[in-house]
Amino acid sequence: MSDEGFEDGWQVDGRCTNCDVARQLAPGLIGEVDGRSVVLRQPQDQAEARQLHAAAHACPTRSIHPPAGPLDPALDPFPLALDDTVHLCGHNSRHTAGANSYLLRRPDGTRMMVDTPRWSAALATRYEGLGPVTDVLLTHRDHAAHGRRYADRFGARLWIHEGDLDAAPDADRVLRGTDPVEIAEGVLALPFPGHTRGSVLYLADQRYCFSGDSLYWSRTTADIEVVDNVTWYSIEELAASLARTTDLLHFEWLLPGHGDRRRLPAEDITRRLRDLTARTRELQPRAVDFTAMRW
Repeated sequence: MSDEGFEDGWQVDGRCTNCDVARQLAPGLIGEVDGRSVVLRQPQDQAEARQLHAAAHACPTRSIHPPAGPLDPALDPFPLALDDTVHLCGHNSRHTAGANSYLLRRPDGTRMMVDTPRWSAALATRYEGLGPVTDVLLTHRDHAAHGRRYADRFGARLWIHEGDLDAAPDADRVLRGTDPVEIAEGVLALPFPGHTRGSVLYLADQRYCFSGDSLYWSRTTADIEVVDNVTWYSIEELAASLARTTDLLHFEWLLPGHGDRRRLPAEDITRRLRDLTARTRELQPRAVDFTAMRW
C-alpha cells in the first residue's frame, strides 16, 4: 500500500510488444526497459490511478494489470477528450500494431473516425454515443484492419488512397495522385507517400494533423520525426512528400498513429517541419528495424 492509500501491485506482463501506447497515457508511471514497457512506480493519487487505468484499457495486448484483478469497465475513460473537437478512441488493436485512432467532431455534430480501434459492437455503440459517424478515414494500409466493419456499422464512407487500396479494396472513396483534396468542409486529405505508397495526412480546421505513421512527436529527440527505421515504401518519397507539402501543413495538434501526440503553436510546428524536411532529405534507405524506434 502506498503512503496515500493506493494499492501497489500494478504490473505489465510479458505479452507487451513495445507499442508505446501505455507510456503515452501514463508518462512517468510506465516506462521502457529492455524493449518493453514496465511499471516504474505505483500511483500516488487518484489522477495517477486514472492514468494507469487509461493505459490498461488502451493496451492492445491487455498486458497491464491492476492489483485487484480484472479491469473495471467503469474506469474505462474512452473515448477520451483531448479537447472540444478530438477524442482519442483508445482500445488499440493488435491488428493495427497498436495504432492510436481518433474521433474528429465536425460543426454539425457528426464525427469522422481516423483509423480504427479494435473492433467490437459495444465499442462502436460507445463511439456512436458522441454523435453520428459519417466517415472512416484510413491513413494507410497498416491501419486498415477494422475499417470496413466500423464503416458498415456506422453507415459511413470508408476512405483510403489508391496506393494502399489492396488493404481496403471495398473502400467507398479512393484518393488518387498526390494533390490535396478537400473531402469535407474544413478537412483536407494530403497524399503523403513514403511510409507506405498510399499514406495520407488528414488536416482539419488548420488545427489538427492526423499523421498516421508518417510523422510523430519523439520524446527522445523532443521534436517531430519520421519513422525512417520502419519505412515500407521509400524514404526518398517520404522526403519528397515533406518537401511538397510542408508549406501546406498549418496546424497545432500532431496526432499520429504511432508515437506521441503534441500540441504546439502553429509557427513552431512550421519551423520544425522545415527542419525535418532538410533532415529527411539526408536520410538513406535502411532495413526495417523495430528496435530502433526513437519513442
